[in-house]
Amino acid sequence: MSDGSPIEVDVLVETDAWSVLPGAADLVARAVAAAVEGASSEYEFDVDGAEIAVKLTDDASIRTLNRDWRGKDTATNVLSFPTPEMARAGGDPHLGDIAIAFETLRREAEAEGKSFADHLAHLAVHGTLHLLGYDHEVADEAEEMEAMERRVLAGLGVPDPYSETEPVHQPD
Repeated sequence: MSDGSPIEVDVLVETDAWSVLPGAADLVARAVAAAVEGASSEYEFDVDGAEIAVKLTDDASIRTLNRDWRGKDTATNVLSFPTPEMARAGGDPHLGDIAIAFETLRREAEAEGKSFADHLAHLAVHGTLHLLGYDHEVADEAEEMEAMERRVLAGLGVPDPYSETEPVHQPD
């Protein structure tokens, strides 16, 4: 799906549950493009013509991905699979893949008093930043990543996801 941004965002809606949010794929594509644009000064490669694929899936599918790729047999909210640096250096335009689980997203949004759409935008931004090399394993990196998320989301009109809540990413 191209909207004039320098990257191509392909969104696959894998389960009918996502029909509760008409335009979910468009929202995700805008959030991904905004994250790439917001972080553009941070990376050492040209993103013009780059591609990111996003799968809007369910807990069962994301649990399988989490088990098979990370050795964690549990559902999670978002997973990111960056394209290896060697492929990027070799000119591969694909930055990576993101998967977002419907049921986990819905539970978290309800528990944290957030709108479903805002939480979806946050997870799309969060997953994209992982593809671009951001992480939250240590405090300094987490602060940098959360600050970037806040800036990107503010530009999309999404309230600060960290105000008076715990970080959205489930502990690994």
